[in-house]
Amino acid sequence: MAGLEPGVRRIVARNPSPMTGTGTCTYVVGTGRVAVIDPGPADPAHMQALLGGLGRGERVEAIFVTHAHLDHSPGARLLAEVTGAAVHAFGPADAGRSPVMARLAAQGLAGGGEGVDAAFRPDVLLADGAVVSGPDWSLRALHTPGHFGNHLGFAFGDAIFTGDLVMGWSSTLISPPDGDLGDYMRSLDRLAAEGARRFFPGHGDPVETPAERLAALAGHRRARSRQIMEVLARGPATVMSIVRSLYTDLPEDLHPVAARNVFAHLVEMHSKNEISQASELSPGAIFFRR
Repeated sequence: MAGLEPGVRRIVARNPSPMTGTGTCTYVVGTGRVAVIDPGPADPAHMQALLGGLGRGERVEAIFVTHAHLDHSPGARLLAEVTGAAVHAFGPADAGRSPVMARLAAQGLAGGGEGVDAAFRPDVLLADGAVVSGPDWSLRALHTPGHFGNHLGFAFGDAIFTGDLVMGWSSTLISPPDGDLGDYMRSLDRLAAEGARRFFPGHGDPVETPAERLAALAGHRRARSRQIMEVLARGPATVMSIVRSLYTDLPEDLHPVAARNVFAHLVEMHSKNEISQASELSPGAIFFRR
């Protein structure tokens, strides 16, 4: 377990992949009676390493989960069973979805990427702005949907644990019906308004220049939307034909992941009446400019 600054330690789960980078970051906040943020996957070895990394006499006071993906939340129940600490989160896996994403889910669209922890149920529901404190720590919940509807960030002084909304190694996957691009852009603005000194992401190293990182992420999404519109200007297109046009350097086995992001852009463009489609809104539709 590595100390990142006073009151913040990190241990990285051994679940590296193209989706998780070097692995999921689990954070320990405070000393003595500590908080744990994102216990990670259901991996007994990771739980053992986490508990073994605590100091003599330290115990877990509270458990916090940023969102219900399988690389972040299943370890919460394992840790709760061992420590007796309550699990705090925004809600179950389907909480916080935007109306359009709720409709897509009702139509049978399933999420992708890291996999949804459908069984996740927190002990304590945290509303936006809720504050939970321990002897030497205080965390303020920030509802930041976009990557996932039930996604929370946690403000700790002038730093923020950003979960997967902002990562230290890549832009985040936005995979409907769990991810929503409009929500994502608004959540980036929300974090920018916080004026944080430092971000502690769910994957990768701390972000030392939060304002620059947020601006780059927002700019990347706006540029991608413009590129999609340029493809549609040449004629109607499917999600996969757009992927093949835009992601020319991406290995083909990652095209389904890119397709999730492209569909998220198309859903947002549809909500702005910039595009339409030949059938109901779905990843299999043919899209065209209005």
